[in-house]
Amino acid sequence: MMPSYLRKTENSMIFWLRRWGGALLFLALASQGLVLLRSRLWADQGMWTFDNMPLEQLKARYNFVPTQAWLDHVRLSSLRFNNGGSGSFVSPHGLVLTNHHIALSELQKLSTAQHNYVKEGFYAPTKAQELKCPGLEVDQLVSMKNVTARVEAAVKPGMADIEALKARRAEIAAIERESLKATGLRSDVVTLYNGGEYWLYRYKKYTDIRLVFDPGQQIAFFGGGWDNFTYPRYDLDFALFRLYEHGKPVDSSGNYFRWSRRGAQPGELVFVSGNPGRTDRDDTVAQLELLRDRILPLDLNLLESHRAALVRYSSEGAEQAREASEMIFFIDNSIKDLTGMQKGLEDPRLMAIKMRQEAAFRARIAAHPAWERAYGGAWNQIAEAEKAFAAHLKLVRFRSVEFAPLVERALDIVLYVQQIKKPDADRLPGFHDAQLPSLRFRLLSPAPVYPKMEEALLGETLAESLAELGADDPYVRAALQGQTPEAAARQAIEGTQLASVAFRKSLLSGGEGAVDASKDPLIVFVRRLVPYFLQEQKWYDDHVHSIVTAAGQKLGQARFAVYGKSVYPDATFTLRLAYGTVKGYPMNGTIAPPFTTFYGLYDRAYSFGLKPPFNLPERFLRAKDRLKLSTPFDFVNTCDIIGGNSGSPVINRQAKIVGLIFDGDIESLAGDFIYDGKQNRAVAVDTTAIIEALRKVYHAAPLADELEGQPRTSRTPAGGPSGRR
Repeated sequence: MMPSYLRKTENSMIFWLRRWGGALLFLALASQGLVLLRSRLWADQGMWTFDNMPLEQLKARYNFVPTQAWLDHVRLSSLRFNNGGSGSFVSPHGLVLTNHHIALSELQKLSTAQHNYVKEGFYAPTKAQELKCPGLEVDQLVSMKNVTARVEAAVKPGMADIEALKARRAEIAAIERESLKATGLRSDVVTLYNGGEYWLYRYKKYTDIRLVFDPGQQIAFFGGGWDNFTYPRYDLDFALFRLYEHGKPVDSSGNYFRWSRRGAQPGELVFVSGNPGRTDRDDTVAQLELLRDRILPLDLNLLESHRAALVRYSSEGAEQAREASEMIFFIDNSIKDLTGMQKGLEDPRLMAIKMRQEAAFRARIAAHPAWERAYGGAWNQIAEAEKAFAAHLKLVRFRSVEFAPLVERALDIVLYVQQIKKPDADRLPGFHDAQLPSLRFRLLSPAPVYPKMEEALLGETLAESLAELGADDPYVRAALQGQTPEAAARQAIEGTQLASVAFRKSLLSGGEGAVDASKDPLIVFVRRLVPYFLQEQKWYDDHVHSIVTAAGQKLGQARFAVYGKSVYPDATFTLRLAYGTVKGYPMNGTIAPPFTTFYGLYDRAYSFGLKPPFNLPERFLRAKDRLKLSTPFDFVNTCDIIGGNSGSPVINRQAKIVGLIFDGDIESLAGDFIYDGKQNRAVAVDTTAIIEALRKVYHAAPLADELEGQPRTSRTPAGGPSGRR
């Protein structure tokens, strides 16, 4: 995990990727070198791009072949939340379904000391009462185009790796800029198969997003950290937004998921359409070893220390506790997730499988002299780059202002005014012309700022840099200027005007002159540190990223040479389709059921004496006798997902929504690296539970009617004669 200013090179995700959902493992090894033909090993494995669906496997295993019309309908009904999750249209009137935990950051922004929507939940009975969410962007993928030939043509024979990296970046920036100008659509060039392919994804971007409903955190995250990443589960983890355009709800009548009144059925074929964040299943052993031995332990320590700082801040009062609750929530989730990943990589069986897979793949390449000449050196090149990265890791990691959102915003402002003076091709990733609208939208968000919490987080970050790099490090000297970390943080945050949108806008409009002349203490602080950030960016590009990009591309091409496109690419926070069945699994010497019910929710709550985190909201205690307790609550399925899939719709053959992904079981936590369909499961809320709660607990019948009110005669494009039930 790189600091955010370097991670822009890898992925434009905001802050750090919030990992939810079960990224499922594959634990199989085929002989004769067929280790990458994953679909032959576990039939339900794969996060497939919409241009390359495994139609033969679907037909052979499930007698279902989705038509192009079916795929287009699913793609256009699916959405990406740019705060790190997924969602979908679920009514003709722009209504969007996602998770409570994806809505959490918006609930926090909208809350005040008087109205804590995270705790209380929210319901707007009328459109006039819906709350506009500041700084949130939601994207709809409207087209895809293969631009591999154009990107690769920019790399000339004999170019050094760093020059090739610059040439690719320049061409990608040009493609994105031309596309934005021609279409007005958000235009992202996506790297697939480690650079084996490049695709231009165009998105319809929505920025007027309004909160409609949230059930409140206690029922959405019932069981708290104890139940997180486990199953059976009893979480009503959903939220509803509405998208607006030109002041009116978006007309989504052409593409939205009709609501299934019967919910998911045991054993049925289901699909998950969402945006998995990132997997490392095609990483080399050298990359996994660095992750296991250095990066994950370091990041876990950092998360623990920042959590401790937030807990100390929370202890100062109820309002401080409210302000810090969202970040503590996500840090707790990340700690559990990364701990699971670490344990997976420490499992000798897993690493032995990865080593055998790599050895078998290398043997396949070595058996063909032409392939060996073209691709054979890639593994050693990556290994050498990883060694260099390991030796330099502390400087990269601790010359950083991560975890303090306002400070990162200040850094982006200082870099913005510097970068836009340069030709587009020469800018840092994240500051190209096609990326500026989304960047400005985020920088000018009117979301609330909590200065004292920022001060606590920055103080902790500076203390870590001092402890790890020492007082004589040039970056530390520039940051502290002889002060303690706490005093330096206080000086930078106290008196800053960056909480003001108007002030931020004036800096962006005034350009480099305004930023250089600013006496704002936080801008002054960041200006001192920018040279070190740029120094680390250049080092990383020269010694790691350029080499790994070139070598990784060779491995991507090697996979095509051996296997064609019978495999799926690693996740990239872009739209994918996974498939599987609703199915329980063996666990703890017994068997987990495919479904839980409202009966189980009340049993678990009363079994713990209604004590936190197993306490039920009062409205659920009052509603118990009104509920049909046998209604399915949550369910598991074998679809292959990972963080970023949170909020993804679970749909059936008819493209009706039967559930909502929100998590994975504990066995899923090594799913960044390998897949095992035996026990790993994606966990979803059942649509029947959502309706039961809306009608009988929240008295939100109009909202339930909107979800269920589609005419029963409505049809979605079918997959052919075998695609109807």
